[in-house]
Amino acid sequence: MVTFTVNGEARQVDVEPDTPLLWVVREQLKLTGTKFGCGIAQCGACTVHLDGVPVRSCSIPVSFADGSEVTTIEGVAEPDGTLHAIQQAWIDEQVPQCGYCQSGQIMSAVALLKDTPNPTDDDIDAAMSGNICRCGAYGRIRKAIKAAAQA
Repeated sequence: MVTFTVNGEARQVDVEPDTPLLWVVREQLKLTGTKFGCGIAQCGACTVHLDGVPVRSCSIPVSFADGSEVTTIEGVAEPDGTLHAIQQAWIDEQVPQCGYCQSGQIMSAVALLKDTPNPTDDDIDAAMSGNICRCGAYGRIRKAIKAAAQA
């Protein structure tokens, strides 16, 4: 049994301890905003926050989350539905094309702004380097991050 908090809600799951956190989030908890991309922690589509730190949930066993706080894309907005500044900037700047990688991109960008409220291009490159966008929306991603930093 693994007990942890997901998006502010205490949760308990009865799964094998080596089950990837991604599959628990998607299949057990039905939070399908977090995506499966590569399965080897290289693309970033599965990014969630574990105790405030962005991690690739496809390669993290759920047992690592025992007693921890997990935030998924569903938990980024305020409880009243107000979007996070990054989410609003994503919309305003029309970032997504296919959209598949976007939840992971947003999770990495949220963590970046939490740690670096006014990021430089180098800060953005470093924080976002592990997130792959097959559509090549990197210019709009950078523009949205800068817009959110100003908001």
